[in-house]
Amino acid sequence: MHRIIAAFLAATTCVAVTQAQESIAAQRGAAPILTLDQAVSAAGGNAPATDAAQADIAASRAARTVAGLRPNPELQTQVENVAGSGPYGGFSQAETTVGLNIPIELGGKRGARIAVAEAQTSRALLVAAITQADIRLQVTQLYVDVVAAERRLATARDQLRIAQDALSAAKVRVQAGRASPIEEQRADVAHLNAGAGMQRAQRLAEAARTNLGRRIGRVIEDRLDATALDSLPDATQGPSLVTGEGTLALAAASADVAIADAGVRLAQSQRMPDLTAGPAVRRLEASNDTAAVFSLSIPIPLFNAGKAALSQANAERTRAEAQRRMAAIDVEQAITDAQATADNAATTARNATGPALAAAQEAARIARIGYREGKFGQLDLLDAERTLSDTRVAAIDALAAYQNARAQLERLTAPVPQQEIDR
Repeated sequence: MHRIIAAFLAATTCVAVTQAQESIAAQRGAAPILTLDQAVSAAGGNAPATDAAQADIAASRAARTVAGLRPNPELQTQVENVAGSGPYGGFSQAETTVGLNIPIELGGKRGARIAVAEAQTSRALLVAAITQADIRLQVTQLYVDVVAAERRLATARDQLRIAQDALSAAKVRVQAGRASPIEEQRADVAHLNAGAGMQRAQRLAEAARTNLGRRIGRVIEDRLDATALDSLPDATQGPSLVTGEGTLALAAASADVAIADAGVRLAQSQRMPDLTAGPAVRRLEASNDTAAVFSLSIPIPLFNAGKAALSQANAERTRAEAQRRMAAIDVEQAITDAQATADNAATTARNATGPALAAAQEAARIARIGYREGKFGQLDLLDAERTLSDTRVAAIDALAAYQNARAQLERLTAPVPQQEIDR
């Protein structure tokens, strides 16, 4: 009887892991693999944030066109010496003047407006790049969640099979009079718990797929690339020193400084009064003669000389520069923390998928052998199997934590696109 139980448990153990890993793929058939890059590309074309960023770019480019336009001239008509008294009672002495008032901008106002608009356009392009980087981070995390959830589901199914086999073995032992009925009850409880755990894992896996599908805009029937969870850095590779210079995280703050600089130049240009030239033609009704009229006007900066606006622009420039320095400190700190988190997660993942998992597998193997030979009790076997299950889940969690930490680090250190550098 011991040999029958031993053979039964050994055969089950050998195929359990393979069956668990292949179960999800078998259910989905020969569906194509949806890679992470494909998911990111699909999400980028479906994300409302992308549409908003593109609309912002279009608006800023339109604002650049508007900034380059010159002021419109005014058509002016004036009739004098009418509706008065004496000889001016009618229109016989009327003087009619028709002319144009042409504003002439001085002080480089048009160029300053264009500079502000171009700085805002560059900021909008950076926001679009930041949006794409954020989308990649979000999709990567969702993708990792799906792969990890399906691995947990495979592990839960494996544990359910093991619990079912242990329950069958316990029934055989009880029926043969070699074990107490309590042993069968324990095995039954373990089987029920494993079934509940499998159901929870299945719900979480389905929810993770639904969330990823919602992000990319379609239901995901494809298989995912399971290897996306397994890549780990070399253990001998030391931490690299990464700074925030040239990254998207800092470029946005620098773009705000550029906009503020352009605002200062615009405020300085506004201090120079503009001229208004008015060439016109005047017709004298009494003699039926015409004459040219030319007017020139310039405002007197008596109450508003532009000093307050310039002070405001300088203060905003100072604020933007201070915020850029704060952003540099925050980015450097975030990168340092993310690097440490990724390195620690990699160490945990290597240990969980290596020595710890191997030790748990060996302990479970010894417990099975000892149980079938009567050297270990059922509690020892259940404890070893539970430890193995927990270690497998911990390994999956550690791999997922590393991939998420790496994605966060890549987001923080994402460089400015080359087209932005060339601008």
